[in-house]
Amino acid sequence: MTDSSKYYKMEGDKLIRTNRTCPKCGPSVFMADHYDRSSCGRCGYTVFKRKGKSTSTRTRRRSPRKRSKSK
Repeated sequence: MTDSSKYYKMEGDKLIRTNRTCPKCGPSVFMADHYDRSSCGRCGYTVFKRKGKSTSTRTRRRSPRKRSKSK
């Protein structure tokens, strides 16, 4: 059984939902939060997160050289 306190937060007299809800299933179904996407376990609806600029220092790969026909 999961702990429901990680899905809700109380601010004053208001209840705030911390995770996204599924737009297809309605406000009672939460979407799972993965590192690159949010997905609904009930209907399979998936929203991919945007990729920002990479923090790695890898250089871009060069395109392969064109082959010349030998005579």
